[in-house]
Amino acid sequence: MDKSAYDDLPDGVVVADRSGAVVLLNPAAERILATSADSVIGSPLSELLPLVDRQSRDWWECTKPFDGLSTRTRQPEAALLLDKGPLKGRELLITASYVRDEHRALERLVLVIRDNRARERTERSRADLVSTVAHELRSPLTSVKGFTATLLAKWDRFNDEQKKLMLETVNSDADRVTRLLTELLDVSRIDAGRLEMRKQVVDLPAAVHKAVNGRVAGGEPEDRFVVKILGELPEIWADPDKMDQVVGNLVENALRHGAGTVTVTVAPFETGAEVLVEDEGEGIPPDTAARVFTRFWRGNRGRGTGLGLYIVKGLVEAHGGTVEVGRADSGGARFRFVVPAGTAPYES
Repeated sequence: MDKSAYDDLPDGVVVADRSGAVVLLNPAAERILATSADSVIGSPLSELLPLVDRQSRDWWECTKPFDGLSTRTRQPEAALLLDKGPLKGRELLITASYVRDEHRALERLVLVIRDNRARERTERSRADLVSTVAHELRSPLTSVKGFTATLLAKWDRFNDEQKKLMLETVNSDADRVTRLLTELLDVSRIDAGRLEMRKQVVDLPAAVHKAVNGRVAGGEPEDRFVVKILGELPEIWADPDKMDQVVGNLVENALRHGAGTVTVTVAPFETGAEVLVEDEGEGIPPDTAARVFTRFWRGNRGRGTGLGLYIVKGLVEAHGGTVEVGRADSGGARFRFVVPAGTAPYES
């Protein structure tokens, strides 16, 4: 048996001979079990891994891996708990494989071990995502349902101005629902690496003006924004919708979490372009800066889904660019992203 073949595997591997003695423990298993191969080689596998299921039933007694049917070749992954030792209570995901000789006699038992904490974090993250989106959807959907039900039941009691106001509210909340669903789809595609790029020449200054004009149309004072275009930009090949989304999310973030004037600067940078979005708020503490591009970061005010900056990072990196956060000269937050010029997509 080539023991070095297991060394680079990301999962823990423990191998026992037909007598049940440990003959191999790869580095990943050493990390998971907080032990060393030298200290456990030759010891009984059941002592190294005192496993029980969630009903406290002894896994070794229930499965009898060194006895039983000679037709067994593997056991599917099961969530089991360590019942003794310093790691008692730690849940592991265990998969068993039986290596047999030509007479179907057991030669060795191979256990693949995964630490369930990473999976639990992923599941919690998914649950948080569902909970957050459900919470954010409830408010606009309640509004849409309330206004439409009122209009249907009491249409003749309202004048045209009142009807228009309610329909405008319904339309605005429907747009909000659409944005939330778009965010959810973007997160799914970023996580799965399935973002589709439809690259063409992008006018970054136009994207900035579009984002600012949209916020002004939504009721923000025009004098709250300053747009600076510095120098001549190279030809930027990118997905225009995704660039609009990146700029829009950063401007919205500055309005939601910052204060004062929001300054957006577009300038050439090396062989591409950079965009800076700065506000005059309290800024982001250095110890928090590393978390702002993670899921569900909402700053001190705790508003929104907390997905906007996570999506910004995913979209910028999908274009081969980078995004970072720092402190503006005003003391507020400064978000800066850089995108390369790129080239026209190949057409056959």
